[in-house]
Amino acid sequence: MTANRPPQRLKAGRAPGAALLLLALAAALGAQQASSPAPTPVATPPAATAPDQVTLVLQPGDRPLLRLAFPALATGNQQLAGEAGIAARELESALRADLDASGIFTIQGPAELSPLQLTGETAHDFEQYRSLGNEVVLLGELKLEGDRLVLEGRIFDLPSGQAILGKRYRGTFDLARRIAHTFADEILLHFTGRRGVALTSIAFYSDRDGEKEIYLMDYDGRNQRRITAHRSISMSPAWSPSGDAVAYVSFFAGSGPAIYLADIASGLKRPVVTSGSLNTSPTFSPDGRRIAFARSLGSNIEIFVCDRDGSSLRQLTYSSGIDTNPAWSPSGREIAFTSSRGTGRPQIYVMDAEGSNLRRITFSGDYNDGAAWSPDGTRLAYSSRQPGGQFAIAVSDLVSLASRLLVAGNGNHESPSFSPDGRRVAFASTLRGRTQIHVVGAEGGEPRPLTTDGNNYAPDWSGYPPQ
Repeated sequence: MTANRPPQRLKAGRAPGAALLLLALAAALGAQQASSPAPTPVATPPAATAPDQVTLVLQPGDRPLLRLAFPALATGNQQLAGEAGIAARELESALRADLDASGIFTIQGPAELSPLQLTGETAHDFEQYRSLGNEVVLLGELKLEGDRLVLEGRIFDLPSGQAILGKRYRGTFDLARRIAHTFADEILLHFTGRRGVALTSIAFYSDRDGEKEIYLMDYDGRNQRRITAHRSISMSPAWSPSGDAVAYVSFFAGSGPAIYLADIASGLKRPVVTSGSLNTSPTFSPDGRRIAFARSLGSNIEIFVCDRDGSSLRQLTYSSGIDTNPAWSPSGREIAFTSSRGTGRPQIYVMDAEGSNLRRITFSGDYNDGAAWSPDGTRLAYSSRQPGGQFAIAVSDLVSLASRLLVAGNGNHESPSFSPDGRRVAFASTLRGRTQIHVVGAEGGEPRPLTTDGNNYAPDWSGYPPQ
């Protein structure tokens, strides 16, 4: 590896679940918002049972998009002012943003629906929504129950008039966005058979406060918060599969880089591997029981594995080249890593989790580094140096070994990380000058920045929160 490019850890994705997402927010909050109390699960509001013939299932990428009417959420006779009003507006805004970002719907909101003559009579109003080409409508009501905000939301199939989804959530004002994210993910699950990513988080490191520290943010870039305060260099964050902890590398003890674990709920930090002169780029196994990482042996660097508590340290690679940046596959049976073996230039390799059956994956380009698995285990995204010296985000198919560029040009693009549904890739980029975290569709598109303050690096997308 070149001296001015320290190894950076890139995460292995996890296969998406398919079970119905229930309102079990206490577990999610323990992983992502431990300081706030969980909203209280309450019964789903009465809704007509959908007839068997009403089946609306979309796969991401299908066209045309489902046309959704989404009028303003009603408030009944209540006046939601003060903190309640702020929370209500935040909830509605987050819900609209989540559904818009899903890539499943074409949404008509209050402005587009304003010409309609709505009376409150269901058959008449549904025909009005249909007159603008809509296929489904989301109707919701916000109200107060003591100091709790309640959302009742239903989605109706407009041709049949049948309710096809109904949910009710209740929580304190500070949980407004989480309630919106939960409902959005339920909606995505209903229409696609896969959970949305609105409740997921991205870990990264940033120098915005003067030192490089570990931060977390929601999937959309909101709620950015620091979780380390070592006043040193902390980098290479890696989510545990359950989202209860983040492994990272830090120099704060005054010696070489060592691996630590930050517990999200308690905020406590503990050492994992501190012996030796260099330990870096951690990655969790899918079962959360082991951590693979790069470790120096004199002038060389090899891939090691240990238990989550740092015990049972074992070497996996043995080569004269530098082996670094391991990434565990979603199945747990393989590890991708960067190696300069053979060619003397960094390339992506895959080996069995025990260190055998080595195979080279990348053959195009003279510097390929930092592999990240797609959640289905069929692709690897990585950083690839292009003619002219800039780095692009490339994706290789693990069967055909065919590669393509996902993001290239206008700066350096590095450290890719797949969302748990496989539909997005977060990465670090100098596209807009300073290094910022961006997100782009896994099939391409226009990158969107998630961070703006300071320089931000090495995004690592969490898995789905426990149900």
